[in-house]
Amino acid sequence: MALPEELRQAALEYHRLPRPGKIKVTPTTSLLNQRDLSLAYSPGVAAACDAIVDDPGQAAQLTARANLVAVITNGTAVLGLGNIGPLASKPVMEGKGVLFQKFAGIDVFDIEIDERDPEKLIDIIASLEPTFGGINLEDIKAPECFVVERTLRERMKIPVFHDDQHGTAIIVGAALLNALQVTGKEAGNIKVATTGLGAAGISCLNMLISLGVKIENILGYDINGVVHTGRTDLDPEKARFARETPLRTLAEIVDGADVFLGLSAAGILTKEMVATMARQPIIFALANPNPEILPEDAREVRPDCIIATGRSDYPNQVNNALCFPYLFRGALDVGATVINEEMKIACVKAIAELARRESSDVSARAYGGKAPSFGPNYLIPQPFDPRLLIQLPPAIARAAMDSGVATRPIENFPAYLDTLTSFVYRTGLLMKPIFDRAKSDPRKVVFAEGEEEVVLRAVQTIVDEGLARPILIGRPEVIERRIQRTGLRIEIGKDIELCNIHSDARFDDYWQLYHQIMQRRGVTPSMAKAVVRSRPTVIGSLMVARGEAGALISGMVGQFQSKLDNIRDILGLDPQVSSPYAMTVLATESGPFFFLDTHVQEEPTAEQIAEATILATRRLKLFGIVPKVALLSAGNFGSRDTASARKMQKALELIRKAKPRLEIEGEMQADVAMNPELRSRLFPNTLLEGKANVFVFANLDAANIAFNLSRVLSDGVVIGPILMGIAKPAHVMMPQSTVRRIINMTAVACVEAQIRDSLAS
Repeated sequence: MALPEELRQAALEYHRLPRPGKIKVTPTTSLLNQRDLSLAYSPGVAAACDAIVDDPGQAAQLTARANLVAVITNGTAVLGLGNIGPLASKPVMEGKGVLFQKFAGIDVFDIEIDERDPEKLIDIIASLEPTFGGINLEDIKAPECFVVERTLRERMKIPVFHDDQHGTAIIVGAALLNALQVTGKEAGNIKVATTGLGAAGISCLNMLISLGVKIENILGYDINGVVHTGRTDLDPEKARFARETPLRTLAEIVDGADVFLGLSAAGILTKEMVATMARQPIIFALANPNPEILPEDAREVRPDCIIATGRSDYPNQVNNALCFPYLFRGALDVGATVINEEMKIACVKAIAELARRESSDVSARAYGGKAPSFGPNYLIPQPFDPRLLIQLPPAIARAAMDSGVATRPIENFPAYLDTLTSFVYRTGLLMKPIFDRAKSDPRKVVFAEGEEEVVLRAVQTIVDEGLARPILIGRPEVIERRIQRTGLRIEIGKDIELCNIHSDARFDDYWQLYHQIMQRRGVTPSMAKAVVRSRPTVIGSLMVARGEAGALISGMVGQFQSKLDNIRDILGLDPQVSSPYAMTVLATESGPFFFLDTHVQEEPTAEQIAEATILATRRLKLFGIVPKVALLSAGNFGSRDTASARKMQKALELIRKAKPRLEIEGEMQADVAMNPELRSRLFPNTLLEGKANVFVFANLDAANIAFNLSRVLSDGVVIGPILMGIAKPAHVMMPQSTVRRIINMTAVACVEAQIRDSLAS
């Protein structure tokens, strides 16, 4: 498979740096002292061994086996490279491991076996059963792959899955279901012409039959011609598809076909053949790297065709990454003994259903910002769609349970969904109490930049999950057009309210209220009208002030400070609060951390730091987290006599006076805040236990720099900034905010509105 030189060099560099290969093994438990060593290995490990002897099922709780998959090959049919052997296949197997971990959190050992004899290969793989929770067979040539998989499925009590066969079949099945929906055709009536009856091709045909295609309506073609009953060179798998037919050429079997399924060779399907196919022909040209026909050539003669390829540079990429991580995730989570037909069909239907929904912002960003919607050019989701992990494993797990192959059935599916969500978004568990509370009593939340696509995508999820009742500020025709363009399902007047800044009947009321608020600050009536007409954040703030909305979300366009000024002018500050402040949350693999003040106060006084800290600790109660506060500086507990150190010392006094039970310590360096042992050595009388989770800085520069550095280095997920001190719930987001960040902040704003209403009553 020839690669462009630039791509070849980039790929080699990718595999070489920062260290050779693409995977590593990382311990999941601490090994810091002698006691840890005694627990991890001798003598403590004997307890785990004894428990497994008594109950083999305990291996799932005491070892990594239940989340460990072997990706196994003998290198006889590697991608488009052919029989390159096990050693040269290792980069592919490592890559498969990366996909398992990236998309589904599954650990992988790649195993390349130097064995061509199928019976010996079977014995080697079967002997590995105690190590793994599942086996993913990869790049084993046909027909040996059929024998290897079938025999291992019979011998082993863990899932064995040949992805080259079934992974492709599952994606093709999902694409066919949706293509039939687009064309209005029925599976039982369509005619199929297929080329390339290898492992993947035969598995795809079996899947089509499971979905309702009649076997007598399938005609096949391989390197020796049409697969007919007169041939004597067919293996049993291929012979099943032999038909009694006078047709002998590919052009003849393609003529009148509704579907062409190709897993063969580049260019084998000609434009002349495509021209003879039935109306709205469905073409799966899956040869790699070059398909049986290029989409532009097919459309030249049949503009009505629907075409999928295996390439990422065309729509409808049939990519196994859409399937195998999630299939194994569902199978492992219920301890399935096999991946059966019911589980594969459940996966097909879940993939097809997800494509019929709007595409996600994450997958759109991963593919250059394009946002396709269901139709001829979007039959299957894109691999980076985070919803795959939330939609597919539960469907697969249920199918395993219903078909009787689950050894550890899931008893609490809502909790299972929470676990999957927390892996996808990393903020899932952190946000759960806030989401639950928001859903219990959804409030009206107004979005200042209602025309923005990122806002519309967030609003779709907000409506789906019942988090709030959205009000969008913007032009109806623009919002409607963008809803249609992105394939969203929200409806104006049903799911969302609109405030048209150019024609809303409340405009006079709005500018008069704004003028009343701002008249002694040099704002004339004509200026008030101009400001209200041109600044959505002002309108949203006025709606909250008038009680027409419970909270405001703004900031996707424009400057943070100007929007904060508008909000503060109209809504004012909380009683007993002297200034607004901002706290930003970073959800990492080590837990959530809260940074204060990242966006508002440039050089806060000790009094302001104390005030902001107290407001922040109240917000942590929304998340159900006990605050552990560190006042950060360049020194530790008086070791440096600087202005910032003295400011933090004074802030500590003020906070402890107001909140004597709060776990807080300072001033100290950041590493001391995170290391309890070091902190105890430096200051034995510390009142802060464990790691700090709230970091308070002496000025905005330090807070913002520390937060952004931590975000980049930890690959953490952001919540916020959470604006504090304003009299009513209002938050200014950042222009780079994602859909998930907007959703999270909407839930926070909704709960804040609930709390304020309950206090007012």
